[in-house]
Amino acid sequence: MAINLNKDEGIFRNELIFTADAKVNNIDSTLVNLFMLLKHNGVRPKQRARKGENVFIKLEKLKEIFIKLEEDGGIEGFKENPEAVELWLRTNLINLVNRGNSEKEKISSLRPIHLESYRVRNAQQTRDFFSADQLYLMLSQKPAVKNELKNFLMEGWDASQSQFLNGNNLDVDSLGILHLIKNINPGFLESNSELNKISPINKKQAELYCDDVHKLLVYKNEIPRNVLIDYLKTITSFHLSLYVNKVISSLPQLIEKGNLKMEEDWNIVVDVTDNFESKISAIAIEDAAKNYNSLYNYIKATFQINAVIARFKLDKTDSDSLIEVLRILKEKSESFELKFETHWDYIYGNFEQEDKDLVNEMVKYETTYFDRYVELLMKIKGPYQLKYYPQFMDSISQKNNERGYLAQGRSKKHPRRYVLGTRLLETLVQIQVLHLENDRFVTKSLSIEELTKNLRERYGLIINGLSEERFSNADVNTILAFKENVEAFKFKLRQIGFYNDLSDAYILQKVRPRYQMD
Repeated sequence: MAINLNKDEGIFRNELIFTADAKVNNIDSTLVNLFMLLKHNGVRPKQRARKGENVFIKLEKLKEIFIKLEEDGGIEGFKENPEAVELWLRTNLINLVNRGNSEKEKISSLRPIHLESYRVRNAQQTRDFFSADQLYLMLSQKPAVKNELKNFLMEGWDASQSQFLNGNNLDVDSLGILHLIKNINPGFLESNSELNKISPINKKQAELYCDDVHKLLVYKNEIPRNVLIDYLKTITSFHLSLYVNKVISSLPQLIEKGNLKMEEDWNIVVDVTDNFESKISAIAIEDAAKNYNSLYNYIKATFQINAVIARFKLDKTDSDSLIEVLRILKEKSESFELKFETHWDYIYGNFEQEDKDLVNEMVKYETTYFDRYVELLMKIKGPYQLKYYPQFMDSISQKNNERGYLAQGRSKKHPRRYVLGTRLLETLVQIQVLHLENDRFVTKSLSIEELTKNLRERYGLIINGLSEERFSNADVNTILAFKENVEAFKFKLRQIGFYNDLSDAYILQKVRPRYQMD
């Protein structure tokens, strides 16, 4: 028999901890919504209601815009090449859900390659479940980087006049998107936002994301714009996943300590071999299982924090409240238990007798009213989070995607394990070969040892773990596993053109920058 709670009881999402809901996430939709937040300074503007046939944006509508542009002399060649233009639209300019299914295929939005991309979207198909809010909070840790990103995304466009800037050097895809939106006024209504009062719970990880965005933008005059946008997409999904993994791991510890000081050295072994049966895979599988198994304690910790915020009537949109919550949970004064006894009596008294018997069975091992209340939430609301949070983590980790660092086979023999996708590796190497000298960035070659050390220290990615304390007593199989992993790492670097060890001279065996910046 299902036990019903008031809809306000057991709300899980807490922006002070992590803004996103436990839903499968699409990184393109996240970026489109992030661009909207950047444009409107942290506000999600509401779109005016529209009536008639134009409510839903279809491909035919975009074609009509190009026809009108050609009639007005803005472009040429559309009527002569309709098939090529449609292919360009579908492939380069728009995101589609259910792509290839003629009955279900729908436009979600323009591709996130310019800040104005969000202006043409079907909101229902572009839901990001508030993951963009988390990225906005992370970027806000370094406002200069946030503005730098915003300015890069706005290049070539005068938003106040809705026209191109003279002398712009935009790529053809960005120009196509701007042509589509320049005569469109979607009719946004400004709404309130409290995002700017919230600080990320893991400031160090947020600052690391800002640093990586800044380093990628150093290349903006060296790398084609569409390639750089792809790098930004890859690093954004990567950091969002790192962030949530670290918060999941550390939140119960923060409650135990009673403060927000994160001292945990989060790290994982990544299997670079692309082989489910590799020697290193068992360790990478073990690390993935450990992190995913931490979800139960994280969900319980979140319910504990939410319960205190509600009962003590704290501001859930101000990060100072989280500091107060941790203090309250650490001290647990006499009034603490009294508040939860009163609340327990209230909700328990509203249950039917059958429900009371079931509730008593659920909480029979809990000795305090606070613990009973949290346990009740875990039994009723927890299963939903435990079911869908792994799917959310899989999606932002880009599982089985070259942009990600997680893989899983179709068989139970091949559970989740941490890996290193080729496109993610390429993006990380572009960042690692940059060095700051005399207040400006230059590119320098790295040895394999230097690169693996940087990836370990900066992101917690272990490729060769023989120097790690947890492998200090490694057996022969573990030593061989890491040796195989390092060789696979070199091979992957050769594949993407960063490494060449044809010479026997060790000094020449370097990871070399693709784009030279002197």
